[in-house]
Amino acid sequence: MAAKAGDNPDSLMTLATIFCLRNLRKTMCYQGFRNKLCLRSDIFLPSEICDKLVNTYMELVHTDSNFEPEESFFQLFSDPCSTRLTRVQLREDFVRDRDLEAIQKQDLIELHLTYCNSLSSRSLKSLISFRETLVSLCLFGCNHIFYRKGGAPLACNEDTEDEEEESPASRQALETDFNFQGFNRLRLLNLGGLPDEVDAETLLKPLKSLTSLDLSNVQLLGTAFLTQWKDRLASLVLYNVDMSEELVSTIVEMVNLRHLDISRESRRTSKFKMSRKILTAIVQRLVNLVSLDISGHIMLDNCTVPHIEEAMGRPSIEPCKSSIYPFQELKRPLQFLGLYDTTLCNVTHIPAYKVTGSKNEEQVLNAIEAYTEFRPELAHRAINQLFDIARIQHCSQLLRALQLVIAALKCHKYDKSIQVTGSAALFYLTNTEYRSDQSVRLRREVIQVVLNGMEQYQEVTVQRNCCLTLCNFSIPEELEFQYSRVNQLLLKILEPARQDESIQRIAVHLCNALVCQVDNHHKEAVGKMGFVKTMLNLIQKKLQDRTCDQVMEFSWSALWNITDETPDNCQMFLNCRGMSLFLECLQEFPDKQELHRNMLGLLGNVAEVKALRPQLLTPQFITVFSNLLDSKADGIEVSYNACGVLSHIMFDGPAVWSMEDPRRDSVMDKMMDAIQSWDVSSRRNINYRSFEPILRLLPQSIAPVSQHWATWALYNLVSVYPSKYCPLLIKEGGISLLEKVLELESSHPETKDMASKVMEACETFKEDPMETNNGQEVNFGQRR
Repeated sequence: MAAKAGDNPDSLMTLATIFCLRNLRKTMCYQGFRNKLCLRSDIFLPSEICDKLVNTYMELVHTDSNFEPEESFFQLFSDPCSTRLTRVQLREDFVRDRDLEAIQKQDLIELHLTYCNSLSSRSLKSLISFRETLVSLCLFGCNHIFYRKGGAPLACNEDTEDEEEESPASRQALETDFNFQGFNRLRLLNLGGLPDEVDAETLLKPLKSLTSLDLSNVQLLGTAFLTQWKDRLASLVLYNVDMSEELVSTIVEMVNLRHLDISRESRRTSKFKMSRKILTAIVQRLVNLVSLDISGHIMLDNCTVPHIEEAMGRPSIEPCKSSIYPFQELKRPLQFLGLYDTTLCNVTHIPAYKVTGSKNEEQVLNAIEAYTEFRPELAHRAINQLFDIARIQHCSQLLRALQLVIAALKCHKYDKSIQVTGSAALFYLTNTEYRSDQSVRLRREVIQVVLNGMEQYQEVTVQRNCCLTLCNFSIPEELEFQYSRVNQLLLKILEPARQDESIQRIAVHLCNALVCQVDNHHKEAVGKMGFVKTMLNLIQKKLQDRTCDQVMEFSWSALWNITDETPDNCQMFLNCRGMSLFLECLQEFPDKQELHRNMLGLLGNVAEVKALRPQLLTPQFITVFSNLLDSKADGIEVSYNACGVLSHIMFDGPAVWSMEDPRRDSVMDKMMDAIQSWDVSSRRNINYRSFEPILRLLPQSIAPVSQHWATWALYNLVSVYPSKYCPLLIKEGGISLLEKVLELESSHPETKDMASKVMEACETFKEDPMETNNGQEVNFGQRR
């Protein structure tokens, strides 16, 4: 069988790493003094393992809400005699100065810090400790690292109080004593987002051997200093740096450049116009280029070949056929060409293997891939375009699209715009059209990032998108691995009484689906989360508004499902004024058949609990149930469920019937009349997992009408749905109990006749177990 999209398993290394991180005290660590986490003395971990541990730890912290961060985790790597770190990637505000200080004895080769806004100039001192070994350094988006905390100078005592750590660095106290003196091995440097107050030229002057430099979003006072690397620099990124003739002249002197990025976020923010002359100069002078990004630039019309003169035939990547004049000068096609938010991405012949743009799905996916990590503002726009493709057209690269959107949502968990567009795209990428091509593993990844978004943002659009996406999954089966978490999040959404109507409707629908077809221990756990009270609060709110809508009906349906064979949840229903709300709903909405059926189904579950039945045995409730026996609402369902409630009450015998009105005999007579009026071939909108509550009513003589109702229920179900219910009845010992019905003198003749027919149906089914409901699919939309 062919593998589905995204079905590749994790490596053993990855699985082992995650296991160790989730079980540090059981694997490589012990609890030391003051509960400090300490590495066992017999442990030595090489760099391959240490790097994996640290980088996976960061990923779990940001993407797994069930993962508990360790306060002293980085202290485990403080001693290079037992642990070796070489390549470390840390991101977001979670990273503190003390974390870098903990590993400053390590001989790091690569250190990537991204959006680490909690770092102050204390961390610059840690950087200095890596200066002799560091080859690659990224400080992208670390806006506070060049500022002191509380005015403390760079040469502060190592024992700075941890309390100081918790407040962000002051933007007023600029650190002026730091430069890259002594970083002789440093070759790759990313200073994207360097504050305007920091002079890039002074900071970079000591670095003689750079081969890669990223100055994205950096304000350059002059450009001549870049020429100090003109013979060495292979990669230069100047994203969102204001272009000028002077800067272009400097760039074209860097004859060894292989990657040049002079792109902008948007054409709207650019005053510089990219001309044919400038592009030609770049191509002619930088002969080693394999990658060029000019996204977001205003292009003059003279850059492109008139449409009438374009080369004939299929789109070509051959430079000689290029629809863009300057690129006809290329010796070979570029590996990468960024044309996002430019008019050039729409031409026919583009001499590059990978192009970013908005012309088609391929260009859009390339843009998401290229810009996600450091340019979420562009990734957001590209994901929005992917959303339109998936919604209006057809996504032909499903696996790649899903993986890119998942990666963006993980990478930018705290970026609202990415979460909004990403969750919207996931809704269309996981719908029925694409479902058959997706593996279990891939769909679980989608669920996890969706739940991350729901956790992080209470904003209406994100919540709605996430809830709608969850509706694309088989519930509860596909959500069971995150069952507790998803229920908690949905209940949190439903807590505010005046929640957005559309979200409320979707969330209640999901809650109802989640408690349908699950084991009792799941329902009990959800009940303890406050599920019953939340649903009753919604019902009360709808009663106040005098509105019976889907939220009202789904709420009662959810209560019906969650109380099935769970006495604790039934007790909660009674404790939270459930019966009062039942009566109010009956009075306010006398003609709502679906509502009545759901409410009576729920009360049937309550009535099955012997300890709770006395609370139903009041003149008011018995009169209501008795009157509902005459209901024709929803076929026989309301009458059937009302009779079921009364059957369980009657089963407790005349001794508990203390009221004078209505009399027990008259209610039983009315029950018998109702049962005899029902059509035994009625199709049902109900799903019995077990017959146990019905079977207990069979071998008794204290309430023959209860026995009659139970026998009729079995007769109806095995007649209409034999393949489903004959095996269940046989499995649960129903045949022997029906035999006892035949033996009891107190059993009505009609009851005995139905019991015999039920036994015959089961015997016939055992002999010929074929579906006998004319091949019609049974929709068991409701559970008992």
